[in-house]
Amino acid sequence: MKVELFSFQKEAVENLRMWVYESQGAFRRTHVPQVISFTAPTGAGKTIVMASLIEEIFNGDDSHADERDAVFVWLSDSPELNLQSKAKIDLKADRIRLGQCVVIEDESFDREELEDGHVYFLNTQKLGKSSNLTKHSDGRQYTIWETLQNTIVNKPDRLYFIIDEAHRGASGNAAATATTIMQKFIKGSPENGLSSMPIVIGMSATPERFNALVKGYTNSSIHNVVVTPDDVRKSGLLKDRIIITHPEDDKVTNEMSILQAAVDEWQHKCAHWHQYLVEQHYAVFNPVLVIQVLDGTAGKVSETPLEDYLRKIEERIGRTFDAGEVVQTFDTKSAIDVGGYQMQYIEPSRIAETKNVKVVFFKQNLSTGWDCPRAETMMSVRRAKDSTHIAQLLGRMVRTPTQQRIQVDDSLNDVHLYLPYFDSETVKAIVKDLQDREGGELPTEIESERFDDGPTQILQIKPKRIVQKPVVIPVVIEEKSSPKQPAAPEVKMPVQETSVKESTAEYNAAKDAAAKNAPKEATSKKEESVFVPVEEEVVLEDGIDRESVVKFINDSEFDTFDVRSVRISKNHVSSLFALVQVLVMTDIWRDGLRTVKTEIVDLIRDYADGLRKSGKYEQLSKDITEFKLSSEIFDVYGISIQDEVQGSIATAQSDIDRIFKLADKKLGETGIGNFYITSSSKTDADWENPEFKVDVILFAADSECLRKLDDYASKRFNEIDDAYRRKVNLLKGADEKFKKEYNDIVSNSAEVTKHVFGLPETIMGTDRDGEKFEKHLFVDDHGFAKFKLNNWEKKTLAEEFAREDFVTWYRNPPRKSFSLAIPYEKDNQIKAMYPDFIIVRKDGDSYVADMLEPHNPELGDNLGKAKAFAKYAEERALFGRIQLIRVNGEHVKRLEFTKRDVRERVLLCNNLEDLNRVFSDCAVEE
Repeated sequence: MKVELFSFQKEAVENLRMWVYESQGAFRRTHVPQVISFTAPTGAGKTIVMASLIEEIFNGDDSHADERDAVFVWLSDSPELNLQSKAKIDLKADRIRLGQCVVIEDESFDREELEDGHVYFLNTQKLGKSSNLTKHSDGRQYTIWETLQNTIVNKPDRLYFIIDEAHRGASGNAAATATTIMQKFIKGSPENGLSSMPIVIGMSATPERFNALVKGYTNSSIHNVVVTPDDVRKSGLLKDRIIITHPEDDKVTNEMSILQAAVDEWQHKCAHWHQYLVEQHYAVFNPVLVIQVLDGTAGKVSETPLEDYLRKIEERIGRTFDAGEVVQTFDTKSAIDVGGYQMQYIEPSRIAETKNVKVVFFKQNLSTGWDCPRAETMMSVRRAKDSTHIAQLLGRMVRTPTQQRIQVDDSLNDVHLYLPYFDSETVKAIVKDLQDREGGELPTEIESERFDDGPTQILQIKPKRIVQKPVVIPVVIEEKSSPKQPAAPEVKMPVQETSVKESTAEYNAAKDAAAKNAPKEATSKKEESVFVPVEEEVVLEDGIDRESVVKFINDSEFDTFDVRSVRISKNHVSSLFALVQVLVMTDIWRDGLRTVKTEIVDLIRDYADGLRKSGKYEQLSKDITEFKLSSEIFDVYGISIQDEVQGSIATAQSDIDRIFKLADKKLGETGIGNFYITSSSKTDADWENPEFKVDVILFAADSECLRKLDDYASKRFNEIDDAYRRKVNLLKGADEKFKKEYNDIVSNSAEVTKHVFGLPETIMGTDRDGEKFEKHLFVDDHGFAKFKLNNWEKKTLAEEFAREDFVTWYRNPPRKSFSLAIPYEKDNQIKAMYPDFIIVRKDGDSYVADMLEPHNPELGDNLGKAKAFAKYAEERALFGRIQLIRVNGEHVKRLEFTKRDVRERVLLCNNLEDLNRVFSDCAVEE
């Protein structure tokens, strides 16, 4: 693949490959159709996983031979989905050649059987009785059913049938009938002369109905491959939150006011994305505003006043749109005139790649066949009865534009939906429908907010507020002789990327120039004042230098931990090379790959030298470079009566090369074999010396050698991580993405992994109904942040606020990328805890940070968390105070873990009673 798969995707490919191999064997033995159910939530990259699986089957791996003659049929219920899937494979799969993927069309397709080595895309709309594919004609000798049946008969051991979004075909009454398209391929279709497909792979977000359907029509068990929402959530492929804004009462609403709020939110996203992309040296893209409008009646394109909407949006952004910036996906499939603006038609699947698109108007056709990570904000004027369509659309909008979570600006990890005609109850219908559609637990959190309460709080270390500033712009007034704006051509090809936001000066200059060049007799000009939303930095009066505090915290390199339920990476060698590759690409350790390869080469050389000294090498080498010919003589009854050895023949060089390649795959496919030959060769002729390849083959064939290699890779991985982790944390700008990649590699290497704690510049508040607090490290434009704190937490904070050296505080949230986490043990399981507060105090000319955890003594996790604090404080002396706190009435009792005697006593505790005695003896009031 041209793209690096995430760890959960790699594991899914491995499991799918294993079940495909097992299914092949089971089918050969029993001739019973086999079914593999691949389940993954929205945004998991199911198409990329399936493309990687196809690559693995075509090309083989270290455990399976290549199947160059394999045949794949990819079925979906939409031509758009077919085109989108084919485009992704053509673009991302570098081991699948252009031309191997074929879309089966009505008119042109006519084959006796499907060709080897191809991936065929088919959709259910081409398989109806009225379709040309299902009929004989003068131009068609074979129906599609005959082509498929011939392939099943002649190529059953290498035919794979993929059902994309399998739950669609199995929904409603279709699940109870034997005539649905999907059932034809699973159970066979006598009326079409079609047998059951030998191996079916169903890829879906909601597998329940599909699995139940399959169980009813096959004797085989279903092999399940599951990607969990948590896997996707941690990958950064999806936005963290979907925020749904609605009025308190759906019967009384101001549609234009909510449109205005949606446009302001979109403009906020444009400004923040532009700043982030420029600072991080990424290609700039345009965030998209998506507006779902009503159907049309009585000759109208839509009952929604499109011109009023367009003018309101232009008013809020302070300029008129250029051609191609506002598009629509209406059924007319042609440009429409909206108050003189030619609103072009665009196919849904082309929105993502057409870079200058900024606003998309649509009705109901963006729920399938559409994937646009640039879609940041959506407004829908549909009523509650359309909750299913809205839920479908949200499932397509939650992907992240950069395929990673944004670390420095948490506001870019949300997608916003505005619904003028929904209330709290009808919003719940959307959430339920989305959960049902996407398979239960969603990787993305869903929050709802009332429009009347204002927007979700954005908390920053440099708070800003949006202000409306008047800008004077020239307006060209058309006279009767002036023609309307000419129709722009329909969008056919991607156009050049434009900047997210034009400056007012450039805009005014362009308008003045246009007005000067306009025909005098056709136009006149006047000046008009409009208000434009602009972000303006706010100066707070609390005197806290928040930037310097965040710099202090990030420079302190406090340890935090990632706790996973299982270790994902199973290959220490691959993990080692992935880690070193990041260090090489960031110039942190330029010679890293050569160093590691040299160390592994030394392992191979030592092993080969040992074989030579022991006298075993010659015979083991002959087993590879020669093979014996023998013959058997049978009597008339078929009983062997003689076995003769005819002699030895040298193994062909091509066979040695093939075995050498397999050996290199066993060593992690990192080029170790060739590096061994290079480092061992003294002349060009040495490259042809088979002995060097034999050394590598023998090493890879010895299980003890592979164990030693794995042990080396595991130990070396930890050494390198300890040596370079802090340098990686200092990466900035364009190298910021490598920091995430590095941390992902480390996280996937073990259940508990250590990282460097860091804070962004912007976070999204989560407690809209919380109480306002001052002096927090992240605040809104009024200097406050809202949190829901219990009485213990409030009392603890009150004491901290009263300290003379107090500067600011940070509410440590659970399960965020900017959370400080510590592993602890409970019920024989390792879990993560998130201490409530980080307090920052003055320490001379600098700062000191404290970690405080007010905690209920009745909870069963007290002992585990206390021991975790003790271990953390013992191994890391960077925090000024580390305290477990209990509140009794007005008394705040603090157990201080920076004290050695407290740590030693806590680590010796066996139960909660022991811990309570330590509290009684050692806890103090400050």
